[in-house]
This record gives sequence, C-alpha cells and structure tokens, in this order.
Amino acid sequence: MPLEDLLRAVWRRCGRIALLALLLFALGAAPVLLWPREYVAQAVVAPAETTGIATSALLSPAPLIGGGLLDTRPGGNFAVYLDALRAPEAAAMLARDTGLLAFLGARRAAGPPGAFRRALGLRLEADGDDALTWLERRLAVTQGVATVTFTLSLAHPDRAAALDMLRRLHAHAEAKVRADIGGMAARRIAAIGDRLASEHDVYVRNQLYDLLGQQQRAAVVVAADEAVAARLVSAPTVELRPSVPNRPLLLALLAVAAPSAALVLGACAALLAAGRGGEARRDEAGTEAWQRLLNRRRQERARRQAGAD
Repeated sequence: MPLEDLLRAVWRRCGRIALLALLLFALGAAPVLLWPREYVAQAVVAPAETTGIATSALLSPAPLIGGGLLDTRPGGNFAVYLDALRAPEAAAMLARDTGLLAFLGARRAAGPPGAFRRALGLRLEADGDDALTWLERRLAVTQGVATVTFTLSLAHPDRAAALDMLRRLHAHAEAKVRADIGGMAARRIAAIGDRLASEHDVYVRNQLYDLLGQQQRAAVVVAADEAVAARLVSAPTVELRPSVPNRPLLLALLAVAAPSAALVLGACAALLAAGRGGEARRDEAGTEAWQRLLNRRRQERARRQAGAD
C-alpha cells in the first residue's frame, strides 16, 4: 500500500484514533491514580575504611590493597554491611520489632485480591518469607557516581514507619558486623591464652604475645569506634510528601504512549482494510475471468456442433 494512501486512510480514521487514544490513556491512568503512594526514607552512608582513621587499618597488621581503579565494588566490612541489610535476619528483625507483618497481612486481605483469597481459602497472614520479599523489593542501595557514598532508600506507605525501619536496618547491619569482628577477636584471644598457658618455649611465647596484642587491639577498636562498617554521611530522613509511584512522570509517559499506540493500531486497521479490499477485487476479477472462459468454451462447443450438422 503506498504511503499516500495509508496517510489518507489514517486521516479518515482520525476521530476513532483519537477516541482510542483517550480510552487507552484512561485505562492506563486509572491504576496510576489508584495505586497507593509511599514515602521514601533515605540515608547516605560511606565505607568506614575510607573515612577518618580506618577501622580496617587498625584491625589489620598489614595495609590493605584495593582491587584496582576500575573495581568500584564495595569490599571489606562495608560489603558485609550491605548484604546484612537484605539478609533474612534483617527481615526477621523487622517482623519482630515493627508492625511489618500486620501491614503485609492487611494488604493481602484488602481489595478484590483479598476477597479472592478468602473465597479460595488461601493464606492471608504474612510470614517471614513475605517480609523478606518485601524488604528485597522496597530497599534500594544506590552508589554515588563521583563519590564513594551509598544512598539507602526504603519506601513505605506510613511516613513514621519508613523512617523507623530504615534506622533499625542500619543499626542491625552495623551491629552484625561489630558482633562478628568482636566475637572473632574474643575467640582468638581465648585460644591464644589457652596456648600460652601450655607453651613453655620462650620464642613461641613471644610470637603468641604479639598475636595476643593484635587481637586485644582489635577488640578495643571495635568497642570504641562509632562506626565499624558504615559511617553515616546523612542521617536517615523521610520526605514530607509521598513520591512513589511518580504520578506526574507516569502520566506524562502515558500521554505519549497512548496516542502512539492508537496511531499504530489505526495504521494496522487501514492496512487490513486495504488488504481485504484488494482480496475482494482479486476475487471479482478471478470470477469474471472464469465466466469468460466458460462462455468461450460454450461458444466453441456450439460452433463444433453447428459444423458437424
């Protein structure tokens, strides 16, 4: 089909295309406007190894060598801290110390999906797996483009709950790293002390005393330092107005996508109509040719019979 004919066919359908675009925009805008909005709590943290007197430098007898200039992945205690934020232990802590399970259970029981679950006898109460799934979806960790800082973001419909959960997550992850390092140092101190009690070689005892001093230094650093894994650059805060989902952005994208989709559908309808019209014309031409062929054969039979007579 030539482009000029396609444009004319689309122009003849402009009214129906505009109506279809409005219908698509309304169908897309309804869930965007009805979707519950959530507040976003944010905190900016930085690895403790890169700020102030590095805890890792005090814990390690040898300097730490980084992975390279092109490797921007977090490492050391800070990597453990980031993984602890989304660990099952963190979800269990939120389920135990906050109203997360009650919130998830109320959301599962609300609306048509809740009625459908009740009709089928499905589970409505939230459990630890639901809390872990919610935490993995709602907690975002974004690395700064030009700095070593990381932004922690947590979305929740309740403003106070979002701020409280983010504070608890940060404290839980920091306490996890601190407890691991402190426990390891305490076990090493105990093991070295037992070895010293049974060792009589002077040279070996001197080496053991050096190891004991290193582990005691580690225990003192962990107990005294404010931040072992992540240092707060900006304390957890929560916005005054909900911003998730971003309704203006979604409606703007929908205002572009709906007319485009309607225009494409209109062009497809014009092409299909032209194809059906061409098939009908070809069928008519084929029928006429067949009729002419039959008439010619009848005339030939008639002439043969006349010649025979």
